[in-house]
Amino acid sequence: MSTGGWILSAVLAVALVWAIAIYNRLVQLRNRIANAFAQIDVQLKRRHDLIPNLVEVARGYMAHEASTLEAVVKARGNAQSAASAARAAPASANALGALAAAEGVLGGSLGRLMALAEAYPELKADTTMKSLSEELTSTENRLGFARQAYNDQVLEFNDQAQQFPDLIVARLLGFVSSPMLESTQSAEERATPKVQF
Repeated sequence: MSTGGWILSAVLAVALVWAIAIYNRLVQLRNRIANAFAQIDVQLKRRHDLIPNLVEVARGYMAHEASTLEAVVKARGNAQSAASAARAAPASANALGALAAAEGVLGGSLGRLMALAEAYPELKADTTMKSLSEELTSTENRLGFARQAYNDQVLEFNDQAQQFPDLIVARLLGFVSSPMLESTQSAEERATPKVQF
């Protein structure tokens, strides 16, 4: 083999090693996004599991507020369905958008439930209700941290996949940018359910 052949072989070998290293790094970052979403999913499941208990405790005191209680239950079901779809495709902008919308509706209906609960002194004094509302508050905080961790992982992946020369490998091998979890648009959607008892 001539000197030119050796040089060409060496350049191709270096390019192959470089492409493999970039591919492996992108796979690692994509997997971190999936892991970060899994942490959000854990907290969403915890939140969704708390809601039926909260509704049942409130139902005993708020019998004539059935429409509010039904709205919470319906919103929970929709949020669970959206979470399932997002779990199947954590990098899908559509799935994450649907999840954010469903969770926004759920948060709003929970906020209305908690606001109505303020009008029932016996419900406010109920130890089970206090305990459940503290768990819900804790879960909301954990969700906030998990969402931030998810966005941090998405940012790292997107930065890596969009910077030259890594973007060449990313585009050739189908690594597309992942969507961030975005905040809501209206003040009403931004309002956190208040759970004071």
